[in-house]
Amino acid sequence: MTDSTKTVAPVAEERNAWRWGFTPQAEIWNGRLAMIGFVAAALIEVFSGQGFLHFWGIL
Repeated sequence: MTDSTKTVAPVAEERNAWRWGFTPQAEIWNGRLAMIGFVAAALIEVFSGQGFLHFWGIL
């Protein structure tokens, strides 16, 4: 038995693609970069013994 039609799965958009505007991909990247920034600020405070703003001389 042969099937004359071929089933093709729909192509999903790449979730990691860099896109401009308010898109789900942009929000994913926004969250990732926010997490990196938060961890960087926390590490600066842990290793320097100063707050983030004091470390940069803002306060």
